Amino acid sequence: MNDFPDNTETEGAGVADSSESPAEASSLTETAEGAAAETEDAALVFDVSEEDAGARLDAFLAARVEGVSRTTLKRAIEEGDVLVGGRASKPSYKLRAGEHVEVELPEPPATEVEPEDIPLEIVYEDEEVVVVNKPAGMVVHPAAGVRNGTLANALAFRFRNSEIGNSQSVRPGIVHRLDRDTSGLIVVAKTARAHESLSDQFRARTVFKSYAALVHGATKEERGKIEQPLARDPRNRTRMGVVRGGRAALTLWRVRRRFDRFTLLDVEIKTGRTHQIRVHLAWLKYPVVGDETYGMGRDKTIADPRVRAAIAAMGRQFLHAARLGFHHPRTGEWMSFDAPPPPELARLLEELESKR
Repeated sequence: MNDFPDNTETEGAGVADSSESPAEASSLTETAEGAAAETEDAALVFDVSEEDAGARLDAFLAARVEGVSRTTLKRAIEEGDVLVGGRASKPSYKLRAGEHVEVELPEPPATEVEPEDIPLEIVYEDEEVVVVNKPAGMVVHPAAGVRNGTLANALAFRFRNSEIGNSQSVRPGIVHRLDRDTSGLIVVAKTARAHESLSDQFRARTVFKSYAALVHGATKEERGKIEQPLARDPRNRTRMGVVRGGRAALTLWRVRRRFDRFTLLDVEIKTGRTHQIRVHLAWLKYPVVGDETYGMGRDKTIADPRVRAAIAAMGRQFLHAARLGFHHPRTGEWMSFDAPPPPELARLLEELESKR
């Protein structure tokens, strides 16, 4: 994993580098009657009614999740992306009344999305793919309560005459996502071929994803691995948590720079679970700076008024998708991209650097 840029100026994202192999890049080396459903992020949650008791899990989902094939649903179950009562189950599992079924799919069911002329920072684009440097504050795709101003709205406008744009999918060409307040690189497919290829690469975990994360505290080791299952927090369904029987999740981290009471990490994820980095680092007792959901109130304990003010001025969590690598859908060539930290993150690093 390349070092986080020493230069804190942000003059734009880096260009593609096809000379680097995946191994070289990955230096850390891995609604229906009788059921109530709600959508949170990319997850669908169903309650099993008395009438549905005894139904097979795969059949239950096939009758309720529109726009997704039985094959995709079966794969999601087998790969642990479907939880029953917080635990992974088999497709043949017989449901019981009162159980909660949670499904995390690579795409939500398709609905129309309104094209909007929203400026985007394009890092790279050809006839098959486009790589975008997403700003913090932008939601990737429409969800409950958020129908406009998303990356999907912007892409629907930009690709309105393309193969993907004409499909009017809720996530035109989007095969992965970043949290609202996480900035950085995201790749989008412009053709059906690219969409299938990128989806396969994410499923096979061959896509390289590296993040810069500033955390509270000083890690004892220089690098480490977090391999803890994730699921909805049973005590608070709006949060994720480390839950026994949850979806397998693997996060690798390495120290990039140490500051007084803070550590800048390079973080590589081998799975793409909701809030994975934030939850895993909080579980390790090194929460991400500026994270109001999983930060455990650590931002408010900072004694230095200048540092505390710099964190407040960020208005977001310090998590940035700095590097992205994948095989080009048409040529098979390895593509690698870099994006320096945006100004609000760079300013905090400068403040911390001045106190070293």
